[in-house]
Amino acid sequence: MSDTAPYFRQLLAGRDFGRVNPFAGQMANFVYLIGDRESRECVVVDPAWDVPGLLDAVERDGMKLVGALVTHYHPDEVGGDLFGHAIQGLAELAARAPVRIYAQKEEVDGVCFVTGLSSTDVTGVESGDHLDVGAARIQFIHTPGHTPGSQCFLVGGKSLVSGDTLFIGACGRVDLPGGDPEQMYESLTQKLAKLPDDVVLYPGHDYGDRPSAPLGDEKRTNVFLKPRSLQDWLRLRGG
Repeated sequence: MSDTAPYFRQLLAGRDFGRVNPFAGQMANFVYLIGDRESRECVVVDPAWDVPGLLDAVERDGMKLVGALVTHYHPDEVGGDLFGHAIQGLAELAARAPVRIYAQKEEVDGVCFVTGLSSTDVTGVESGDHLDVGAARIQFIHTPGHTPGSQCFLVGGKSLVSGDTLFIGACGRVDLPGGDPEQMYESLTQKLAKLPDDVVLYPGHDYGDRPSAPLGDEKRTNVFLKPRSLQDWLRLRGG
């Protein structure tokens, strides 16, 4: 693989796109564009709220969209109905720019149910699989807990797009349908916390005091990465 830094953009709903939708700003979702500067190809992570705005961002950067990655099936990440609000997402993307959609295999049915897409529209992947976008390699890491098929993306071994599994100073909820606190503990402590300290964390929402952070900082300061036993972690969560 090339040593050239991959193309990587973090876009905030309500600021960088979706500015006319006040609900988008309240939800503070991050969407990511990841690819290769030489081949000019990229994928989009969790394209929701403003599909035309996201496609405009791709075009302005002179890139070509070749795929979409899903961290989990909730409507603020993939589109659908959320609290009575209709949110643009994968269905609108498929209509405007039909590209392959990748979701963790346990999440495919949920993605299709929420978005109205067919199972033939979504490719199921497993932990350890990877996707090459030009010279940029994206590794899939299955991190159940927030949902059964939540997954994170390790980009070039240096950047971790964590969806709603791990936030700056916090972690995802486990009290929603499909949530599992024991699985979240395993995902955080046995998978993400074992990645190198210099990997940079890029979360799914702008909930922290900064939009990204070295994983080593989170290991030292994020209380949800500190418990050394499941029992301690459950007590921390109030379980």
